[in-house]
This record gives sequence, structure tokens and C-alpha cells, in this order.
Amino acid sequence: MSELKPLHACHAPAVLAFELANRTYFAASVPDRGDDFFDRFTDVYSAALAEQEAGVCAFYVLVAEDGSVHGRFNLYDLEDGTARLGYRVAERVAGRGVATATVRELCRTATVMHGLRTLRAATSHANAASQKVLTKAGFVPVGPADPADLGGTSGTWYQRDLQP
Repeated sequence: MSELKPLHACHAPAVLAFELANRTYFAASVPDRGDDFFDRFTDVYSAALAEQEAGVCAFYVLVAEDGSVHGRFNLYDLEDGTARLGYRVAERVAGRGVATATVRELCRTATVMHGLRTLRAATSHANAASQKVLTKAGFVPVGPADPADLGGTSGTWYQRDLQP
């Protein structure tokens, strides 16, 4: 059983292992983070923790019983009751409903812990798996996404209004 936990400094080694192990898999559907991300991982991770501490973002990891990371689920730009959602799950758990269940859980967490009323997420037209996750988790398409929001590919913004 996996558990959704707020990102913490102690998760850094498992997050790095997750990102490295799934880099090729992720690059098939979302823009690659690039070598610089991995070369500067400690700084990037520290900056994320600082953003979280400042209340600008809320980062979560889906941690397996063995301590490995099954996924990352992030709320960006928390402002005026709204945030952007981003997520990625490990290839070894993909296609099993893990992303959908965790996005649903994060929607509840977003309301209770962060006072959010609306979540938005953009996905490319080519990322059918992400479209399916968002739809199953109660998001609806609300308009086109700027290619700049999706690494140069066209896509759609989805939105879910959260229940208090």
C-alpha cells in the first residue's frame, strides 16, 4: 500500500531514484527535465522545499511500503483558492489506477489542507493516459493550453471545482 505524503527533505534520495529510473518513460509523454535537472538535483530539490515552506506550492510524493516513490503529485501557484496540478507515476505502477486514485485523494487534500476551491491541469493531446486520469478524477476540459505550458506541444486545460 502506498501513502501520499508531503514532500520532505528525507525523500530526496527516493525522489532522485524515481526520476532517474523513469526518465525515459516520462519523456515519451512529457518534456524531459533535462540533464541540468539531474546535475543540480540537490539545489532544485531545496528550492522546491523552500517554495513549499513559503506556501507558494505544495509538493507530495506517493511512497511505497519499501520507501520507494511511486509518484509525484504537485500543486503549483497556490493563489486565491486555485492551483495548478501536475503529476507523474512510475512506469511499474502505471495503468493500475494509481494516478487516478491519488489525484482524487489530492483533490480532497487540496481542499482540507490548502483551502483550495479549484484545480487546473494541462495535458497534451498526445497524452491520452493523463486525459483519462483527469476525466476519471472529475476534471472537465475548459479550453486549449498554450504550447508554452506543455513544452511546445498543443493540449487542453482541464479543471475541477472542489467541494469544501
